Amino acid sequence: METREGGAGHPARHRPHGSARLEPGSAPGPAGLVAAPAAVGALVRTRRSPSRPAALQTWQRWWAVAALGCGSLWMTAAFLVGPDAMAEAIGFTRSPFQFEIAFANLGLAVMGFRAASRSSTPRERIITGLGAGMFLWGAAVGHVHQWFAHGDHQPGNTGGVLATDILIPAVLILLAWREQRLGAAEQPAGQAAEQSHGAPGPPPTRLAHRA
Repeated sequence: METREGGAGHPARHRPHGSARLEPGSAPGPAGLVAAPAAVGALVRTRRSPSRPAALQTWQRWWAVAALGCGSLWMTAAFLVGPDAMAEAIGFTRSPFQFEIAFANLGLAVMGFRAASRSSTPRERIITGLGAGMFLWGAAVGHVHQWFAHGDHQPGNTGGVLATDILIPAVLILLAWREQRLGAAEQPAGQAAEQSHGAPGPPPTRLAHRA
């Protein structure tokens, strides 16, 4: 989920004084690594879920806090602490825009943590996924363009980052949409059950009138 845009499609060639020094091989890994713990945690927690909506809520919370929240927070730190290593891993020359990309990721992290709260609704999580998707899907398009237009095959451009940029917001949207659909389907059924078991009879005055 290495969200970034800009650059000329060439590897970094300079390291300004005062910047953190990270060797290319030690560049921070993709935030998509947190997607696996999110899925494992959700699977473990949903083994005894009382209902499908409860299981969907658990999946959404784990995905929002681990994949989107912690993943974006990881990328924030990576771009701030090791901008040279990140630029080289992606295949770009270092740019001042990386500082802005770091705080864009911080915004995604805040959205992810908010979506993981118990007060968050399926509608809010869908909006969170769409908001994150506008950034991450745009970044994925940029990676593909750099791949074919400039032959950028760096791990940070054509590696697993493509999958995570697409899947992290998409999975959150699909899970929230599914919960919303289940809630809408169960509400009429519940109303019908209440009417069949506890429907009030006609008022006494009307009964007297009929008699």
